[in-house]
Amino acid sequence: MTYNIEFGGVVRDPDVRMLHDMKEVISDREWFDSVEDFELYYMFRHLSMSEAELKSINKQHLRYDITVIPPGMLGCEFIKTAGHYHPNVPGQDLSYPEVYQVLEGEATYLLQKHKVDDIIDVVVIKAGPGDIALIPPDYGHVTINASDETLKMANWVCCDFGSSYAPFRDMEGGAYYLLDTGFVKNHRYEDLPELRYITPLDIPEFGLECGRDMYELINDPEKLRFLKEPQDFVGVFESILTI
Repeated sequence: MTYNIEFGGVVRDPDVRMLHDMKEVISDREWFDSVEDFELYYMFRHLSMSEAELKSINKQHLRYDITVIPPGMLGCEFIKTAGHYHPNVPGQDLSYPEVYQVLEGEATYLLQKHKVDDIIDVVVIKAGPGDIALIPPDYGHVTINASDETLKMANWVCCDFGSSYAPFRDMEGGAYYLLDTGFVKNHRYEDLPELRYITPLDIPEFGLECGRDMYELINDPEKLRFLKEPQDFVGVFESILTI
């Protein structure tokens, strides 16, 4: 049964991620092979409160989305997104960032950074309602719902590219799986660093404040320029990652 939301006075239909779309990234293979396909989570893209605001968002080459992830288990693993990376900004040696805000429920964000063929950093951000989670350039990410409540989260991202899911599929998921017993390393990765934990925080340089609806940044699009031109904000990204 497909999940709908109302946004801007309009009932929105989602893109639906099915279990079988996640075949390559599920930890519990025995469980996966024993169940029929079903709906996992719901993605509502290109949202706006009005047509005028949608035109403004499109003009800025941005996109505002909402994702809804009901609670559940994938065998012994908590329900999660497929995981993806962003491509590099044209002419730059770093990729597009993204920013999330939890609207309802709890999220566990797993971030991982590649250097050549190695994972050199793995970061976990646990976020609750109103919290901000920034995905810096060059980090792939997976979102996990490890709670018994529905997770509803929003994101701002540049709309000038398509995400890459292949690196996660090729490695059978992220660097770590979150099981009912806790985080465990994915055996497909070698020499993984230990997990680092970062708490959600305000990012005033980007107009991001935990507890404040980040959709309001549509009224100050300069604050969202970091999503399109991250090369101008390298210092801010570095400071966030060292906290």
